[in-house]
Formats: sequence, structure tokens, C-alpha cells
Amino acid sequence: MHVAIIGNGVTGVTAAIRLRRKQPDWRITLISGESRYHYSRPALMYVFMGHMTYQGTKPFEDDFWSINRLDLRRDWVAGIDAPRKCLALHRGGDFHFDKLLIATGSKSNKFGWPGQDLKGVQGLYSLQDLRSLYDNATHTRHAVIVGGGLIGIELAEMLHSRNIHVTFLVRESSYWSNILPMEESGMINEIIREQGIGLKLRTSMKEILDDGDGRACGVVTEDGETLECQFVGLTAGVSPNIDLVRDSEIETGRGILVDHSFQTSVPDIYAAGDCAEIVTGGERNLLQQVWYTGRKQGEVAGDVIAGEACTYDPGIWFNSAKFLDLEYQVYGRVNLNVPGEKNLYWQHPTQRQSVRIVHTEPDVIGINLMGIRYRHEVCERWISEQRPVDFVLDNLAEANFDPEFFDRHESEIVPALREQMS
Repeated sequence: MHVAIIGNGVTGVTAAIRLRRKQPDWRITLISGESRYHYSRPALMYVFMGHMTYQGTKPFEDDFWSINRLDLRRDWVAGIDAPRKCLALHRGGDFHFDKLLIATGSKSNKFGWPGQDLKGVQGLYSLQDLRSLYDNATHTRHAVIVGGGLIGIELAEMLHSRNIHVTFLVRESSYWSNILPMEESGMINEIIREQGIGLKLRTSMKEILDDGDGRACGVVTEDGETLECQFVGLTAGVSPNIDLVRDSEIETGRGILVDHSFQTSVPDIYAAGDCAEIVTGGERNLLQQVWYTGRKQGEVAGDVIAGEACTYDPGIWFNSAKFLDLEYQVYGRVNLNVPGEKNLYWQHPTQRQSVRIVHTEPDVIGINLMGIRYRHEVCERWISEQRPVDFVLDNLAEANFDPEFFDRHESEIVPALREQMS
């Protein structure tokens, strides 16, 4: 049995390792044109800023793959012949498989802006993007970043670390306010501006200007303002990277359509991670494009391909990030306008720290944290066990990550939130 996996990101690699444990005698090949070895994608920013080497981003030693008999093929896949179970490789030749997992991830969004393909215009997702950024940064005094999400703030910090002046264009009224409640979003507005990064809200890009030699020299906003720049970062979200399958028998929507076992419309072909769109049946299909869900989907896909009967349970939503020096964690449902939801919110009077507990009486359904770190397993357990808000407040100290290294604020938080309840 030969299993081919397209993509060596967290989903593809997790599936390969899982599959090897379950099927020690099968042949497994990871194919990627991006890099020979798996690396930590979230660590790219630290390589650029000089905090890590590329070698340090690799979770496994280079001989891990041969020791575990996981074949690595450095090439791009040009097409999939599903009936013949064959891949066309960019460097030529056919590559046959018995089972296939597509884990091609995401790509930066482009919305047809004039000038979006000029030199000095790019997103930030892949190793190739990082290499382009090194080159583009040498030409750049002023950068404009379009879109206010997690990738945008990372790119801003990277450029800012090289003394490049950065201006954000954010169409919302506050940074990432489509995800964060207004209070937490406001904290990010403040910290961005304190760092000397320009933040223009309620505006978006209309076009990118050409300097006459095919390189970006400025942008024009929808308000008609012209901003001089030598670099434009496109960080207005990502989309499933599914160009590879568009002309194949594999059905697609926004992503590659799969069931909860990651089976596509074609037998023996699976898709998981950022590129997969899980058909939920009657509800809005599920696209999950964060590192944590990519790893979890890889585990299930590996088990399924190995022959186990199992399905993917998304579980309690979790994400974490860092906005410059401000940590963020979210558990469950926050800022989703769930019918009947109520919010309890505490914010430190002088520091950027906050706790938000979202509940539908009496059960807690979400927890949002800024500048405070809580234990993942505790918060997840409270939500999955449908603990009432009184129980959570009584036991809030249990979630404190490490009392030795983090200040405790339960004595301030709990009375303030109880007062809001009354």
C-alpha cells in the first residue's frame, strides 16, 4: 500500500506520523515543492526578526524521516489524475498512489486590485514568501499592509523590527473587530499606535501604483488618499489552496468538499487542513484555518487512511496569538451574537489585561483573554461540561497558568464580575 500526501505542513506531517504508527509496513511519501523538511510556519516571523534560525524552526531532526521510513519528495504537483491514481509532477513524470491525502493549506487572498502582481506586493504564508520579504525589505522605507488580522500584525512587527515605517489599512471600525469584541479590539488599536505603526480604520485599498518599472510605489485608498510606499502586504485573509484539483473529478466549494472522515467525492482520496471544507449537512460548511485544527484534522485523517472508522469532532474552539507584546487566547464562542448570550467583562485599570466570560444562563460558552494566560484543559473542560458561570467564578483560580510567574487577579476579577451579574 502506497499513501501519497501532498503538503508537508502540520496537517500532512501529523497524518504521516499517525499513519506510520498504525501501518508500519506501508509506503508513505510526503510531496512538497515549498520545502524538503517540515518547519513551523508560525515561526517564520522570528526567523526574519533574527530571533531564530531556519534550522531552529524544524520540529524534527533531518534524519527523523528516514528513520521512520517517511519518503520526502521535493516537487510541486501539477495535476491529479484521479481515475488512474496518478499525480503529474512539475519536474516531469507520473507518481502513482493507492491512497492520497491532499493537505495543500491556504494561500493569501487577492481581490483583483489593479497592481496586485507588481514587484514589492506579496502575502505572508510560505517559505517562498519569507524569501521574497527579505528581498523586498531591502527596497522599502514605507510599507502599507492591507487587512487587519493575525498575519497582518505579524508582518507589521517584522517590518517594524527593521525600522520600516508601516501603515495599516483596515476596513472595519477597529482592528480585527469582526473577531474580537470592541474592548479587546480597542486594546490592539492602542498598542499598534504606541509602537509608531500607522493605523487607518474604515478604509481599504483601491489600487496599487506602478513606478514605471513594474514595482509598487504607492497605494490609493477607497477614500482617494495616496500613500507612498515601496511594499504592499496583502493580509486580507486566506483561502483554501485548491487550484490543484479544480480540473479534476474531486468536488470543490470554497475548499475541497469532504465528509467528517475527510473523504472527498473520489474513493481513496482525502483532504484535510486549511484546504478542506467539511460538509455539515444543512448547516454552513466548516472551514477551519488555524494551526491547532490543522494538527487535529491530520490526526483523524491519518487514522482514517490507516483503516480506522472514526470521524472528526471539532470540539471546543481554541486559538491563541500575540499582538506585538499582547497575548490573546479564546475558548469557545465569543463575539458571535449567540441568542441569549450575556457577557461578563473585567479589564485591569492600568495594564492591558482583560477577562471576558460569555454565558447563556447559566452555562459558560466562551472565554476571551488578553494579557492573561489560562490553562487550556481547564477552560475547555468548563465549556464542554456546560459549567454554570457561578461555578466558573468560584473556581477561576484553577485556570491560572502558573502562579509563580504570572500575577493573580482573581481577587479583583471575581467580585467585579459578580457585581455585573447582580
